[in-house]
Amino acid sequence: MLFYEEEAQMTQLEVAYRYHTPPTEATMRAFDNLREVYGVRRVRFNEAERIIRVEFDASRFKEPVIAALLKRTGLDLGEQLVLA
Repeated sequence: MLFYEEEAQMTQLEVAYRYHTPPTEATMRAFDNLREVYGVRRVRFNEAERIIRVEFDASRFKEPVIAALLKRTGLDLGEQLVLA
């Protein structure tokens, strides 16, 4: 996880996970809803490496909540990656 302060009252975190199978169309529609969750700042896919990265407000969420939100979309979530 990467920690950084963007605004005085928010601590932004970024977490990355590997996923096993490519997201389906239904999963991608669910991600559109995830992007609307207050506190989730950005969701990025690296399809070549099968990695998803999520930037979020740590004052609102902890990493296990983000993992649960990702799993709820139907994504075949794998291990959390260590970000340098």
